[in-house]
Amino acid sequence: MRLDKFLCKSTDLDREAANAAILSHSVTVNGATATDSAMQVHENNAICLNGQRLCPRPSRYIMLHKPTDTLCSNVDGAYPSLFHLFDIERACDLHIVGRLDADTTGLVLLTDDGRWSFNIISPQYQCEKVYRVQLRDPLSSEATKAIAAKFAAGIQLQGETALTLPAKLLQVNEKEVLLTLIEGKFHQVKRMFAAVGNRVIALHRAQIGAVTLDVSVGKWRDLSRAEIDSFIG
Repeated sequence: MRLDKFLCKSTDLDREAANAAILSHSVTVNGATATDSAMQVHENNAICLNGQRLCPRPSRYIMLHKPTDTLCSNVDGAYPSLFHLFDIERACDLHIVGRLDADTTGLVLLTDDGRWSFNIISPQYQCEKVYRVQLRDPLSSEATKAIAAKFAAGIQLQGETALTLPAKLLQVNEKEVLLTLIEGKFHQVKRMFAAVGNRVIALHRAQIGAVTLDVSVGKWRDLSRAEIDSFIG
């Protein structure tokens, strides 16, 4: 991780104060004075502030059941931030792993571990996200099969140059389907169904990788060690 981030994770310094400490030559890495805040360091390095070796706090991994009309943001906007839903120390250090629209509910993961979140977000790692989709127009079995074939092959979204990556569609009933994606383009689920002449009226993320949402609306819990490790390549 970056040296300034390491300092923030090991002390009570914020990013500005951490940068100031580095620029004042108060930080050493393996005995050498560090001057670059962006320097990449490892937790096994001997990193000292004013001669005192630092030890980073353990990373945090959280599951949250996002209600509708909340923002996947650290600050309020047109709707309140979902960070109002829990009161934990240094919540500002956490970032959201794969944002949901304000009107979308379901599973949100939060962490302060950037490498871990990259394994989830990047399409190269093929991490599946499962969405429960309520549709405006009913689908027959034949129509569902036709749409599933299009989604599996990839479709062209308005304003995009590349096709969507292959997605899986499973019908629950006439107006409800499960859609599994390995990418997260802007409003992707809504745009995919608009491209085939339908409209999403409710959207819920039920699963990310091997982690399934199992807390009630507005509640959260820490992930288990097995759940955390399931995203580590």
